[in-house]
Amino acid sequence: MTQKLTQELKPELQKRTVKGPDGVEFEIEPLRDYFCEALPTVQHGAYIGIVEDFFNWARSHSLWILGFGTGCGAIEMRPLMTPRFDAYRYGIQWRPTPRQANLLVISGYLSVKTLKRAIRAYEQMQSPKYVVGLGSCTINGGMYWDSYNTIKRLDDYMPVDLYIVGCMPRPEALLAGFEDLKKLIRAGKAEGANQYAEKFDWYKSNQKRVIHDWDMPDYNW
Repeated sequence: MTQKLTQELKPELQKRTVKGPDGVEFEIEPLRDYFCEALPTVQHGAYIGIVEDFFNWARSHSLWILGFGTGCGAIEMRPLMTPRFDAYRYGIQWRPTPRQANLLVISGYLSVKTLKRAIRAYEQMQSPKYVVGLGSCTINGGMYWDSYNTIKRLDDYMPVDLYIVGCMPRPEALLAGFEDLKKLIRAGKAEGANQYAEKFDWYKSNQKRVIHDWDMPDYNW
């Protein structure tokens, strides 16, 4: 197994023997049974350029958001769902699970504890996928920059395709940022997911440096 844990596992994650409803006993190993051991791989484009251009055009008009709201940034996203801003007319909509989304929006500051959850959400999304850092907190920690528990730079722990600056940026800025992301996707430059696969060991070492209760596989998809 490629995943190595840095400390003793919690009891519910340890290998153990359980008894089924029919009374038969069998062994379970949660980190093997509940997760896939495969690591991320680079997703290559279509062999014909015009086909890949069409795919990127379609992807740019189908931004399905998984919102990871940790602070005031989450509030600024809500108006985009209302008739005044109506993000749906731009092919942007919100989804309830990582499996249904291709855009992770981190809106607000991240603590060590919430970073762990953000990583799991990102890794469970299917490629191609994108990350937007919303607000100053994702860039330098914002007003919480000197806290021992604040993640200062999001792109040290996962690839960020686009930052939308501000504290907090207004809904108009969010729409402008999403339009910029669309341009990157159409140009084939939103390659964060492939970057994560190529530099997986580097990202994982950064993650483990701050997350001390690492009780999960290295790749959580």
